[in-house]
Amino acid sequence: MDGTAPKFGLHASIGHHITRSARIVERRVEGGLRHHGLTRVGWCILLAVEEEGLKNPSEIAHYIGIDRTATSRALRQLENDGLIGREMGREDRRTTEVSLTDEGRARLRAAMPLCVENMAHFNAKLSAAESLELKRLLTLLTAGEDD
Repeated sequence: MDGTAPKFGLHASIGHHITRSARIVERRVEGGLRHHGLTRVGWCILLAVEEEGLKNPSEIAHYIGIDRTATSRALRQLENDGLIGREMGREDRRTTEVSLTDEGRARLRAAMPLCVENMAHFNAKLSAAESLELKRLLTLLTAGEDD
């Protein structure tokens, strides 16, 4: 050893490529979502509640892949904006149930074409087989990791 640190090779790192790709995809959609008064996380929460029927903040956090603190912050903002309502659980009073307001549904519908177009933009760069393979590999890469 000559005492110099080994070279890391940032551009050879899987993590670098994943992070860079995620930022590019997110940046492209976030600009459009702002016009609808939404953030990417807020959009994901609205989808989780409306499309997946998730009501519990912990389930929403897990589904989206963010921590409970970030979820609570986003839920508070969505509630302040009149896009969601939060009520005490009907069966378990210690829980909170999230629901969309009419305005939340309207914003979700209004932003849908933008998000569909964003997904199509990036999907068009890959063949159907490449897209499936990328998703398979990313799922394999993160299997067993805690969210």
